[in-house]
Amino acid sequence: MTDTAEHATATGHAPTERLQLSAVAPEGYRKVINLDGYVGNAVEAPLGDLIKLRASQINGCTYCVDMHSVDLTDSGYPLRKAFAVSAWRESPWFSHRERVALELTEAVTLIHQGGVSDDLYERAVTEFGEEGYADLILAIGTINIWNRIAIPTHMQPPAL
Repeated sequence: MTDTAEHATATGHAPTERLQLSAVAPEGYRKVINLDGYVGNAVEAPLGDLIKLRASQINGCTYCVDMHSVDLTDSGYPLRKAFAVSAWRESPWFSHRERVALELTEAVTLIHQGGVSDDLYERAVTEFGEEGYADLILAIGTINIWNRIAIPTHMQPPAL
């Protein structure tokens, strides 16, 4: 269990935000926002939000899971399908394109578990092309950066 999870369990509530990175390191924060803007334009919706949601689920980032779940459902994405993202392999609702992107998201997010196999690389390039594959890698990397900003600073989603 993580320190954050242990703290939340021990105290009965979520930790308070530690600092606002945007105020303490504004130039670096803006660079991440610029990268996020690039991938937001390069990867079509709702695929970009599926990638963001799945990586955030894996990383345990409540702020980003909340944000991208809300983004998906606010855009009219089926609620049941959004709920099924964490179980996409067993769900009948995801297209081949979405499955390749979600598998790539897991492989890159969990890079220490073997990386991206040659088979997955070939399927991704076949489905998205080289430029599309590159944009997916940048999108997956970007959400992982956001997760690694939100978790150690204890960013909290808006109240229910």
